[in-house]
Amino acid sequence: MSPTVHSNDDIEPCLTVVMPVYNEESTVDQIIEWVLAQRPVAELVIVDDASSDGTWKVLERWPARDARVRIQRHPVNLGKGAALRHGFEQATSPLVIVQDADLEYDPREYHLLLYPILSGRADVVFGSRFMGGTRRVLYYWHSVGNRLLTTLSNMTTNLWLTDMETCYKVFRREIIQGIKLQEDRFGFEPEVVAKVARLGARVYEVPISYSGRTYSDGKKINWKDGVSAFRCIFKYGVLDRL
Repeated sequence: MSPTVHSNDDIEPCLTVVMPVYNEESTVDQIIEWVLAQRPVAELVIVDDASSDGTWKVLERWPARDARVRIQRHPVNLGKGAALRHGFEQATSPLVIVQDADLEYDPREYHLLLYPILSGRADVVFGSRFMGGTRRVLYYWHSVGNRLLTTLSNMTTNLWLTDMETCYKVFRREIIQGIKLQEDRFGFEPEVVAKVARLGARVYEVPISYSGRTYSDGKKINWKDGVSAFRCIFKYGVLDRL
């Protein structure tokens, strides 16, 4: 590949996109179209976590429309972490990325995340919403909580991240499939960061844009997930080391 990557068009197909979905009937068609339009995408693994709206009916149409799409449905709601775990197991491409279905993260920026790995410098790349990318201005206290959780995570892992809770995480496939993940909900974020740090993997962080949504738009994470994140930081960043 060329020494410089300017867009997704510069990258050959090499990426499995794992997309957990729960009640995203209004956005899932659009995000699937955006993902499949990106040249690096070799396959899209979608795990519907027992959606109660029309999400599954939308998803059922996609495998016939594009052979890169594989869909799976949980019979009961298990959580984002469980959906990701099942999606990672099915990945076959050299690189694996997490993609939410709510239009907050832009697949057109995949090249920013892939380049540090493709250039041989990284094993894992995180996309940071706080490194200067364009972002929608929303909840101040969410940003405070995010930065606090990131700081606590950094203290236990000795990684210098600016956005531990970011959705956009890219892994070499052997890295993510070699990690035994346990958390079923949003605790996936601090858990996977702690376990990546213990592996000694080369971690990079790159700026990304972010179009956050409000609770009226369908945002699902809440204060209980923040409390759970504290638990996971302590469990995987401290207790597991002991």
